[in-house]
Amino acid sequence: MRAIVLPETGGPEQLKVTDLPRPRPGEGQVLIRAQAIGVSYAETQIRAGALPFPLSLPAVLGAEAVGEVVEVGEGVGAELLGTTRVGVTGGLGSYAEYVALPAAMTCPVPEGVTPADALAVAAPGAIALGLLHRARLEGGETVLVEAGTSSVGSQVVRHAKEFGAAKVIATAGSAAKRARAGELGADVVLDHSSPEWPGELPADVDVVFESIGGSSARRVLDHLTPGSGRMLYYGLLSGEPAAVTAADLMERGVTIVGCSGPGWAGEVFGMRYPEMLARLGSGRGEAFIDRTLPLEEAAQAHHLLESRAVTGRILLIP
Repeated sequence: MRAIVLPETGGPEQLKVTDLPRPRPGEGQVLIRAQAIGVSYAETQIRAGALPFPLSLPAVLGAEAVGEVVEVGEGVGAELLGTTRVGVTGGLGSYAEYVALPAAMTCPVPEGVTPADALAVAAPGAIALGLLHRARLEGGETVLVEAGTSSVGSQVVRHAKEFGAAKVIATAGSAAKRARAGELGADVVLDHSSPEWPGELPADVDVVFESIGGSSARRVLDHLTPGSGRMLYYGLLSGEPAAVTAADLMERGVTIVGCSGPGWAGEVFGMRYPEMLARLGSGRGEAFIDRTLPLEEAAQAHHLLESRAVTGRILLIP
């Protein structure tokens, strides 16, 4: 089978088209013939060696895929054979024509939904729903969604008012992305390419969906509503952890919720993943796809993501 292999960390050019043996599904796994493969910004950081990740090289990157089940491992019912399922690998291995997935981390593609749309929305939409549920909005709050046109951020903006937000402030780094954030439902969109953008926030922001990290997170904290404000921390697009200390939280009496780790992953992929697909199937969800590329153009996909020039998901098609 064709696969995209990373022999050593570095630039996008390190991603090589390689012929590998077709994998066999292990216990509890299904093997799918991939119809579409997700590419994420986090994978560009893994490829570059910039994100701490247990990586044994050479490796096949990729955590998301959708396709027809062609083989099942021990403990998996034969009724899944021939069905189309979308899921995550739990780590690596999806940049390939055939992908082994834990059966428990897959879901059927809803009737009337294309496999590409199901893949595009499932993981980022599940993370967004997890964030919105954890935010515990009561109605009437002002929320800030950083990187409001990223794969997760766009879904948070899209659904925030449904969960009770009264005012949605988003950030984006280009005029085109700021316009897109407005189309998704943001009331105000700030330019986070400007170092001074946190100073444009109102005095009281009830909830911050923090995905940039670095020093700007500390400045955003100064705008959280004293006593009740909360920051949901789930990403570090700047490449640096949020520069927030316990003393900073005590000063304003606010909270920071770390959205990561095994418990978070269990909630996202055990509960919110099927919830997001059900929303898509019923018309209450939306997939945002910027473009599709052939599997062989995985390096180009990484280049586009790193250029921050896309406003939707990039999918690879084997």
